Amino acid sequence: MDRKWYALGAVALGTFMTYLDNNISNVALPTIQRDLHLDISGLEWVVSGYILVFAGLMLVGGRMADVFGGRRIFLAGLAVFTLSSLAAGLATDGATLIATRAVQGIGAAMLTPTALNLISRLFTDPAERGKAVGIWSAAGALSMALGPAAGGFISQNLHWGWIYLINVPIGVGTFALAYWAVRPPFEAVRRRLDLPGLISSAVALSALTYALIEGQGAGWTSPEILAAFAVFATAVVVFLLAETRSAEPMIDLSLFRSRLFSGGLLTMGIWSFGVFGIYFFSALWLQNVLGFTPLEAGGSFVPMALVMAATSIMAQRISDRFGVGRTVATGVALMGVAIFLISGVGADGTFGSVLPWFLMYGVGAGLLLPLTSTILGAMPRERSGVASGALNVSREVFGLLGITVLGAILSARQSGSDQPPLAAFLDAYQFTLVIAAVIILVGVPLSLWALRVRAQAATPDLVGSAN
Repeated sequence: MDRKWYALGAVALGTFMTYLDNNISNVALPTIQRDLHLDISGLEWVVSGYILVFAGLMLVGGRMADVFGGRRIFLAGLAVFTLSSLAAGLATDGATLIATRAVQGIGAAMLTPTALNLISRLFTDPAERGKAVGIWSAAGALSMALGPAAGGFISQNLHWGWIYLINVPIGVGTFALAYWAVRPPFEAVRRRLDLPGLISSAVALSALTYALIEGQGAGWTSPEILAAFAVFATAVVVFLLAETRSAEPMIDLSLFRSRLFSGGLLTMGIWSFGVFGIYFFSALWLQNVLGFTPLEAGGSFVPMALVMAATSIMAQRISDRFGVGRTVATGVALMGVAIFLISGVGADGTFGSVLPWFLMYGVGAGLLLPLTSTILGAMPRERSGVASGALNVSREVFGLLGITVLGAILSARQSGSDQPPLAAFLDAYQFTLVIAAVIILVGVPLSLWALRVRAQAATPDLVGSAN
């Protein structure tokens, strides 16, 4: 077998690890809280510290790949992530766990955008690249399936530290495989890091992520949240000024004039808005309303994610036949309809009641795979690292928006109800799902407009023509 396919396996495993860490912790949080004697704020930062650093540094990771080479940054990120996972699993107090989770976020910010950078360089043929991105996406979907289930199993049967220690053997094996198999030629497509752009983008994304994480608890008009938004706005202005004056800007702002790039990023964001929000609140619904155990709740997402993984592998072939815009629009439509139908399941619902709509949702999410390969295929090679970072930033920030916005709607609806607590939560959850479905369905006309190209036509010269 061509060595590049082994390299793809290493890249997919690295992505699998970072995505797994996004959702494996949630089910085990009560166990961690009891063992480390954490208050609610400390417990929130076990999750938020990772997301904050991860989202804030992803553009930095993409730029580093463009300057120092994807292989080098991928291996460095893998080493940081694996060692910090070991430290997190062995942590004996809350401060250590939160700190090591933040270091995990640094490793993940180097790994995730670099993965797509390597795929775009290893697979130059559009058809092969589409297949490779499909396999890479399937690995991410599998992590969404195994994360909640593994977290539930570990929290019920093992020490919670194994949630992080499980990354260590995977990380060591992935490092060895990547060191041998990942051999793209190093091209110094960028000579400088663009420090003003790196610093201002990291400050902007970190401030925005912090505000979205803490806004609900601290109050959206509290001084600290208003200050965070002010820092975000100021950093964005500094970033834009720095990029317009830089000889080698981190992001060429002219890319956003591309219908394909800007519309694709927004469509990706809408997808993430739905996936993050629905996963988060559906886990609460399954346990609080339907009475599922943590393991049962985590296992309920497995069929959805497996279907998502299987569909993502076939999605490129489907888009070759019907066009990227139609394929992605169909996927978004299936997601929106599935969410609306889930909102009709009452308190007496069973797993069988939601399974058909979970599966429909998985098919729809899997059909969005061509979006990634099309955007990457339309970017100049020297921008592949930062383009990958922008894709992942869109996914993470819109995902946090999904949790934040939908959470605010759910809380407002629940607090204004005079029903018993469980009934009030169910009513608020169902109402929130309807709102989410409407927002996601906006992606249908958006993708039909933005992605009016066939997958095999998405080559670097489209940056200028797809406007």
